[in-house]
Amino acid sequence: MVAAGADAIGFVFYAPSPRSVSAQSAATLLQRVPAFVTTVGLFVNATPDEVARVVAVAPVSLLQFHGDETPQQCAAIAAAVNRPYIRAVRVGAQTTREDLLEYGSAYGTTGTLFAGLLLDTLVDSYGGGGKVFDWSLIPEELAPQVVLSGGLNVLNATDAVTQVRPFAVDVSSGVESAKGIKDAAAIRNFIGAVRLADTLPR
Repeated sequence: MVAAGADAIGFVFYAPSPRSVSAQSAATLLQRVPAFVTTVGLFVNATPDEVARVVAVAPVSLLQFHGDETPQQCAAIAAAVNRPYIRAVRVGAQTTREDLLEYGSAYGTTGTLFAGLLLDTLVDSYGGGGKVFDWSLIPEELAPQVVLSGGLNVLNATDAVTQVRPFAVDVSSGVESAKGIKDAAAIRNFIGAVRLADTLPR
């Protein structure tokens, strides 16, 4: 992914996920990540001690909370390991623009370690489901703080960036040849589609 031009790489520290890695495996991979590429650790309802143990072995640069963590819990864990964090928000059919603004405000008031929201599609389980949600729900003023996720692939990445103008996009299943198996060509094509959007007029 780095060779293809990715700005960030995620490590899933959630055992039920088919994409889960151990802290030891992540630590080995982290040694190969060049400077200025952000490394992200994804956690789901982990305790402060669990996050601290992982970060001590695999010192990722950013935390992503993808469970039911409250603003206070996110802030406390981030402070305990001295890492900025992003909060995943699952967007469903009943989610409104006002809801997203309230999420941004609630987590934004937790302190300087809050780095933004990751917006994903609401599914029955934790994690992504490879489905797109209604991007028009994202308020224009919130978009610069948003990592857009949920069902992105090479076919819709350019449109997603052009329409939403998020801070970043997140992809997983959209660049896989099988569940949990990333495809190098798909990654290159996806990043190319994102870069194309950057060249189009706003």
